[in-house]
Amino acid sequence: MADTGKPLLIKRYASRRLYNTETSDYVTLEDIAGFIRAGRDVQIVDLKSGDDLTRQYLLQIVAEHESKGENVLPINVLTDLVRSYTSEVQSIVPQFLAMSFEMFRNGQSRMMENLTGLPNPMAKVPGFDDLLKQQENFMKTLLSGMSTIPGWTGTGPARTEADAPDATGADDLAQIKKQLAELQTKLSKL
Repeated sequence: MADTGKPLLIKRYASRRLYNTETSDYVTLEDIAGFIRAGRDVQIVDLKSGDDLTRQYLLQIVAEHESKGENVLPINVLTDLVRSYTSEVQSIVPQFLAMSFEMFRNGQSRMMENLTGLPNPMAKVPGFDDLLKQQENFMKTLLSGMSTIPGWTGTGPARTEADAPDATGADDLAQIKKQLAELQTKLSKL
């Protein structure tokens, strides 16, 4: 692939076929998932309207993997996501998810540093380096979509006064923050 610094542009034709503009060939959803797993950002646009369809296709990739039994998202998480679309919590869900993945990524990074920075008997196992690269790519893929969240800077959720929880949600938010801090502590010990 050419320039890995910018997203790979995929155009969707009226026939719904997906066209890779770098290699001048048609691709499938599985091809796009492979690009993402390899650490490449993608942008999928409708050729005629110019609409950005990236989110729609990424959700479709996730749905297909989930339907094939490659379950990453537990039922209770999926249920809570569906509920969040019709509740007052909808406004804080993106920030909460962004914070959670940020903590996960930081914990993963520290764990990887610990694994690679110390004399590790696993480092001599054939394929260990490939496993580390796959985990790194997984984290990049997992977090690549968060840059589309309004206000996301990569360091934490952006908040405005309008985003502040009301008095009834403050206790819930405090509890969530406490649980996230506990999770961060556990991850840092790994």
